[in-house]
Amino acid sequence: MADEISGKLGKNTFVKTASVLERLSGWRLYLLMFFSGVLAVFAFAPLHLVFLLYPAFSILIFVLLAQKSFKRAFIIGWWWGGGYFAAGLYWVTMALLVDAESFAWLIPFAIFGFAVGFGLFVAIAAGLSYKFAKNSPASAVLLFAASWAVLEWVRSWLLTGFPWNLLGSVWAFSDNALQGAAFIGTYGLGLLTVIAASAPVVLFRGKIKFAILGILIPATLFAVGAVRLADAQTENVDGVRLRLVQPNIPQRDKWNRDLLQSHLLSQIEMGAGEAANGKAPTHIIWGETQAPFFLAEHQPWIEKIASQTPGGGLSIIGAPRRLSGDNEPFSVANSMLVIDADQARITNTYDKFHLVPFGEYVPLSDILPMEKITSGTGAFTPGPGITTMNLKGLPPVSPLICYEVIFPLAVAKSDPVSGARPKWLLNLTNDAWYGKTQGPHQHFALSRMRAVEEGLPLVRVANSGISGVVDGYGRVVAKAPLGARAIVDADLPKEIAQTVYSSIGNAIPLGLAIFLAIGGIVVAKCERKKCE
Repeated sequence: MADEISGKLGKNTFVKTASVLERLSGWRLYLLMFFSGVLAVFAFAPLHLVFLLYPAFSILIFVLLAQKSFKRAFIIGWWWGGGYFAAGLYWVTMALLVDAESFAWLIPFAIFGFAVGFGLFVAIAAGLSYKFAKNSPASAVLLFAASWAVLEWVRSWLLTGFPWNLLGSVWAFSDNALQGAAFIGTYGLGLLTVIAASAPVVLFRGKIKFAILGILIPATLFAVGAVRLADAQTENVDGVRLRLVQPNIPQRDKWNRDLLQSHLLSQIEMGAGEAANGKAPTHIIWGETQAPFFLAEHQPWIEKIASQTPGGGLSIIGAPRRLSGDNEPFSVANSMLVIDADQARITNTYDKFHLVPFGEYVPLSDILPMEKITSGTGAFTPGPGITTMNLKGLPPVSPLICYEVIFPLAVAKSDPVSGARPKWLLNLTNDAWYGKTQGPHQHFALSRMRAVEEGLPLVRVANSGISGVVDGYGRVVAKAPLGARAIVDADLPKEIAQTVYSSIGNAIPLGLAIFLAIGGIVVAKCERKKCE
């Protein structure tokens, strides 16, 4: 009886709402879609208003079901995606204000590019859902969620990839909810999140059982996480104490030659400062390009840094590194340099391999009439790829610079002979380009996702924050806030057992997406035949 009443109410509500949406056409409908996409962005760090995903995705699916053609559904999805990516990536344009005279004019074009370009991914998902759902709400939810997950994966590698703000990272506010990434990855978490957020749509057709997924999925994520973390202790590596140096140097001043000496001396002083809690650091770590010159070619500075590094330990520093010889074309890498305290020399280097478009090189540079927006002329040269480094006094580490840390399954590599994996991840970055916007908070959240996926602790050192140490469960052990001059002294957590996701890879979330897509098509056929 209750289901019958609910069904009648649901159908009546659907008809009335559909009637309103038919009248809400043209630019009014497009604005509704755009701002529904904007609404979803509030679920990401630092706000994590995850409940706003429910109206954001439900409105999208509901409107899709009211369309009369694939083309209309595609356009509706494009407008929603435009709002989602314009609002979610607006902070990137803050980098254009560092040299506003040269680059500020690009801001509206950049935001428009994010909206139109990345919005296509949502448009494709919307079009596919409409085509195969056949006016079935449950089918539309399953097909859209499956398409969303697959297209997030495509976005991570297409045209070098940009998997920023994968939807699964909205759960970074909760240690418990994050644990699902150890099994199905961030793509899988995103798939389940879309289903949960879209499930209320089926209430308009009286399908109460399916709508329960809106509550059941988040509850399951929290429950699974609680079980996984119930007896999980953070164990630390013996004899290792890290000091993370966060000098908070404004980006406008960082490459100022007149301030170079004072900036370096300030960071050396921070690294050599008094030990916290009486535990002296063994290793000092600076952020990305915190020595903004060819440090490897200046032995006096290397000796100065070595003299203030704990005996028997290392200083790890981000700096550009010249790769070319005197008679070769100029070539420079964005690098990590390791300085040995006892030998007063650089013993190891790592070169960033996944470069930032327009920041470290200009795509289609032969066509586009512009230079990269960072200091210096010419593009950076990419390094050879993911590597595991063996550093004195430390477990084997996988170094990552800047946004290299945002790519799932591309942050750690097993030895091809022994099969041994690194024991921790080290991310040097510089988020000072983006000020106190959402960008640095989102970057930190995405870094935590890699720790959970891999079961590896992560150490992150940023010029302006957020610097911190995360254990293999993604739990924050220590951190410095955004926009603060600070040091972080912390032990290095041990790795935990290799995760299911790290072992099997994207076959899990992509397989789940394919299974749900098939299920969605079957549901649509059944509903057309009026079968249960």
